[in-house]
Amino acid sequence: MNEGPPTPPPPTPPPGGGGGNDRAREKPHLPASGEGGRNRRLRLKASRALMLYRENGQFKTTYAADQQMLPIRQDQLFMVALVVFAFAVVPFIASDYLIRAILIPFLILSLAALGLNILTGYCGQVSLGHGAFMAVGAYAAYNIAIRVPGLNFLVVLVLAGLAAALVGMIFGIPSLRIKGLYLAVATLAAQFFFDWVFARVKWFTNYAPSGSVSVPNIELFGFVLNTPQRKYLFVLAIVALFALLAKNLVRARVGRSWTAIRDMDVAAEVIGIRPMAAKLSAFAVSSFYVGVAGALWGFIHLGSWEPLAFSITLSLNLLFMIIIGGLGSILGSFFGAAFIVVLPILLNQAPTWLGIPMSTSMISHLEFMIFGALIIFFLIAEPNGLARLWAIGKEKLRLWPFPH
Repeated sequence: MNEGPPTPPPPTPPPGGGGGNDRAREKPHLPASGEGGRNRRLRLKASRALMLYRENGQFKTTYAADQQMLPIRQDQLFMVALVVFAFAVVPFIASDYLIRAILIPFLILSLAALGLNILTGYCGQVSLGHGAFMAVGAYAAYNIAIRVPGLNFLVVLVLAGLAAALVGMIFGIPSLRIKGLYLAVATLAAQFFFDWVFARVKWFTNYAPSGSVSVPNIELFGFVLNTPQRKYLFVLAIVALFALLAKNLVRARVGRSWTAIRDMDVAAEVIGIRPMAAKLSAFAVSSFYVGVAGALWGFIHLGSWEPLAFSITLSLNLLFMIIIGGLGSILGSFFGAAFIVVLPILLNQAPTWLGIPMSTSMISHLEFMIFGALIIFFLIAEPNGLARLWAIGKEKLRLWPFPH
């Protein structure tokens, strides 16, 4: 076949000719000074800051790397920085009031909410009696400590958690036949039952005439936990360890069985998951966490208490924590505990900070009203809790500047 002459290559533009004009049109000159240039540079810096949370160049070459808890490097660095700050910086910069009144209650309630979230958020079993399981852990730790003097406090915590786990499994037996509101009422019976037991059976309070109990200072490996800083570090270590265990537990086989029971128990039974083992194990693990939290609440935070310290109000607060923070989320347990602990203090102090004269009773009533209104607002704005808002924010940063 006869082909024509080859097509000549396009002419090379002369230096300083049309090619230069094309390059000038492709990259317009940015003003180095003036209002427009300054705004452009500020937008560029903001864009670079938002683009720090990206996964570019982070390749997963193994299944283990793809399934790790924090697959994004920025999350890993943030978690390391947060842990270092909590352990190495906070004890030196936080006041005694901040540690005693806010940080220690926040950590202990986060542990209790974590336990309830395992049962309700991951396994779908509603409970209104976890305040009673906290009481079981507290009174079990108290009786073990006074009847076996010199026993290591870590062993006391484990035994208290096991006692609460046993009680939780007993009151979790109705979950094999009932669920939903009926199960909530069954667990509520545990709350009323143990309120009566610890108030009437004097053996649990070591026959104290007033019905209240007091605990001595805790000694651990030769160190006496007699300062707020030492108590804070001890509680922080316990909570960090239990949170790590819970994160791995819900990703393991038993955690997947809990999730299957929560989503559809009939289908889970069809594919080979035993509902009895899944539900009772969820009650046991959840009650163990809550029992350890109850022992810490009594020994570390309160020091002395009476049965009303573990009333139904505590059970409802734990339920509010996981609903506001996010059901089925480890992080949501911490968000919910922070909301419940910090917000009432801020609302109580807000009139004083704003210079508004107001009586104590009026401040207390407004605190409850605003607190309830904010709970309703968060439930309407994001039913999946604060953890979902956090996840949405992270997704926006990962995809920015693209809308979806």
